[in-house]
Amino acid sequence: MSGLFAAIDCGTNSVRLLVARVTPDGRLDEVDRRLHLTRLGQGVDATGRFAPAALERTLAAMADFGAQLDALGVTARRLVATSAARDAANSAEFFDGALARLGVPAEIISGEEEAWLSYTGALRALGLTGPALVMDIGGGSTELVAGSGDAIETAVSLPMGSVRLRERFLAGDPPLPAEVAAASGYVDDLLDGCGVDFSGGTWVGVGGTATSLSALAQHLPVYDRALVHGSVLSPDAVRTLTTALLAMPVADVLALPTMVPGRADVICAGVLVCERIGRRVPGPLLVSEADILDGMVLSMAGVARPADQGRGDD
Repeated sequence: MSGLFAAIDCGTNSVRLLVARVTPDGRLDEVDRRLHLTRLGQGVDATGRFAPAALERTLAAMADFGAQLDALGVTARRLVATSAARDAANSAEFFDGALARLGVPAEIISGEEEAWLSYTGALRALGLTGPALVMDIGGGSTELVAGSGDAIETAVSLPMGSVRLRERFLAGDPPLPAEVAAASGYVDDLLDGCGVDFSGGTWVGVGGTATSLSALAQHLPVYDRALVHGSVLSPDAVRTLTTALLAMPVADVLALPTMVPGRADVICAGVLVCERIGRRVPGPLLVSEADILDGMVLSMAGVARPADQGRGDD
């Protein structure tokens, strides 16, 4: 199929694919979107290396993506790797395997570029043109981007993702109060020193933590992207869900409608990050299904470019 772009995002907890074409008015016409929860970052925070089983799961997911892209005839492909690949000492195994399965080299992008891509994908899909703070809670890191329209004022990547926080602080099942307090203190220290202005603009959440929170808040019996995208969570709803999830054993979390096995054990850490950010913003959380993948496709098609940031140091 001509005119198709493929964006692949390999994160700490998931590997995701978006295949889409860009319409003349700059919108995305989605052809395929899929996800594998592979936990590539399993143990990386402690060992500095990819675990063999995690690497095997991730490369198997990429083989699935590669077969689908070949079947669709997609040649315009981009693969980005984020926090886990930045941290692993044996990343050459990952690079070689990814290239063999997808036909393009993996790029380890900076946290700032990751933040810009998520910001662009979310804001354009939501139609936001005013001040906004976009939050992307990943497995290894959290990206925060403050700006207005295409002009980004601040973009930071903080080492406080759901997998990293769970492995480092929240060992209990459920986490003990002292563990929650230690994790909260760690997150607060990073947020206090990050230089982001939390006081104004629309608070936008992208990624699995925000979308999972929305599905839970709406009591959806099955996950529905159409109902999640554009949904709004009040600060009270975020706090209530955070308290509940931190108090639940993983087995009980897994039994919740819309919860998937690869996220059930780390969602408590992700929502803790979300809740601590929510204490600093004045309004509710607006959830977007569009994120870094959408930003990647827009960038590949030339519809959006990093130069739109108005930053001279990128």
